[in-house]
Amino acid sequence: MTPMLIPVYPGGGSRRQLSLRGVSMKSSAKTPAAYVKSLPADRREAIAAVRKVILKNLPKGYEEIVDFGMLAYVVPLKRYPDTYNGHPLGVVALASQKQSMSLYLMCAYGDPATKAWFVSAWKKAGKKLDMGKSCVRFKSLDDLALDVVGKVVARVPVETYVKHYEKARARKS
Repeated sequence: MTPMLIPVYPGGGSRRQLSLRGVSMKSSAKTPAAYVKSLPADRREAIAAVRKVILKNLPKGYEEIVDFGMLAYVVPLKRYPDTYNGHPLGVVALASQKQSMSLYLMCAYGDPATKAWFVSAWKKAGKKLDMGKSCVRFKSLDDLALDVVGKVVARVPVETYVKHYEKARARKS
């Protein structure tokens, strides 16, 4: 199976991609509700709870869609159409995958100060952080510091995220 590619937006450049090796649970759902409904019961409960936290804390201007086979929280193309790959700019994504569930925090990956805050807040919450470049992997809700997830989502308004993206693209030009 070819690995699914997820664009990693501003940090390190707009053309870099993060390969999710071994992912076999890419959803064909067309809506967020259909995505959640398609999950096995144990995953559905966890993803629904994280989704609720994201939506509660998502700054105005972002929207929830299904992109790259997962829930994605994005700057809509109608607001910012000039992306390198034609997809909306993703700030957060949420997925159920073969081995675990994943929360992609491009908002933290693209901003060292936000990432440092996130790692520190997670540690203070007393949870073990299983994180790659932008991906927080978890097997159950008990693995997550949901309040920290909500706060990191709330930290990055659309205007700030777009500026980070444009700055990263300018470095690559």
